Amino acid sequence: MENVSIFTAFVAGLVSFLSPCVLPLVPSYLSIISGFTLDQLKDQQKSSSLTRTVLLNSVMFIVGFSITFMTLGASATWLGELLRSKMRLLSEIAGLILIIFGLHLLGIFKINILYRDKRFHNVEKPRGMIGALVVGLAFAFGWTPCIGPILAGILTIASTKQTVTEGVFLLGIYSMGLGLPFLMTSLGLNQFLSFYGRFKRHFRAVEMFSGALVIAVGLLILTNNLTRLASWFTFLNRFAL
Repeated sequence: MENVSIFTAFVAGLVSFLSPCVLPLVPSYLSIISGFTLDQLKDQQKSSSLTRTVLLNSVMFIVGFSITFMTLGASATWLGELLRSKMRLLSEIAGLILIIFGLHLLGIFKINILYRDKRFHNVEKPRGMIGALVVGLAFAFGWTPCIGPILAGILTIASTKQTVTEGVFLLGIYSMGLGLPFLMTSLGLNQFLSFYGRFKRHFRAVEMFSGALVIAVGLLILTNNLTRLASWFTFLNRFAL
């Protein structure tokens, strides 16, 4: 079951990166955290110092939003421990909420508040790695409304963990799934732009997949059958240490 949770969290991070509210804005994020213009970032002949700055600032940006998400994971697990005696009722409520979020992603109906964001569109470009870290901390909260349904599913799983450390680790894996493609983009913006031009037509499919995934997790939590995930992903056992 532990392998399944890790796999689910990582895939959820990847899906979050591919979501319509994150993917199109990745080049802008890179420009903000690096302090360079998009033309400079796209320059095939850019200097090694520019590449190094972009890479290091991207790493700090990823560390920043990872801290935010891992803090949310710790809070979810702590709350789960605190309310363990009411866990069955809370699981049913959480399952229903996830199903509603999933139906929203499928387009059955729309929850307008999930289209609002708190991104800082006019934020000044930060100075150095510490600035990139701070922007990462802040931008995670801006992403939360848009990737909320997916993030809520992972936080719900985190709330079922026995220790805060397990919850933090699970959200760390989620952050890795979100951060790795961002880091790859920082090393090859032109390749990303080429990929984005081809991929953007599939945004609706990503939303449909996300909706189905969130609904499935919601149903399993609602019916107290979350452990069934383990039987669906038994192939993961071969990767266990």
